[in-house]
Amino acid sequence: MSDGGLTSEQIERVVAIAMDLAREGDTEQLMEFVDHGLPVDAADPAANTLLMIAAYHGHAGTVRALLDRGADPDLRNARDQSPIAGALFKGADDVVAVLREVGADLDAGTPSARAAAAMFGREHLLAV
Repeated sequence: MSDGGLTSEQIERVVAIAMDLAREGDTEQLMEFVDHGLPVDAADPAANTLLMIAAYHGHAGTVRALLDRGADPDLRNARDQSPIAGALFKGADDVVAVLREVGADLDAGTPSARAAAAMFGREHLLAV
């Protein structure tokens, strides 16, 4: 994000607001932040991206909008978790479908999406 003269505290606050919008699935407002310069792969201190937060909270529309603006579906957080594994863990089948459409890596992270699907009996979501 071009800081436009913002202090590091102000930048952290903008990212925190954007994370809240991703968590709430407020796609319209979140896309305004992205369209005005917030990096689509902005992350919180735990390396959770906007996509990770939206995926984990089951917001398929927000996930799709972030992907449409270039979000990386395979960026993992500080715990080596991927967005698709988080969606599988939470049972967000529609989010899993969106991430599968863009070719999210099913073997990345710990646990991988394949391992998460096996753990939670959701292997059918990863079937070709």
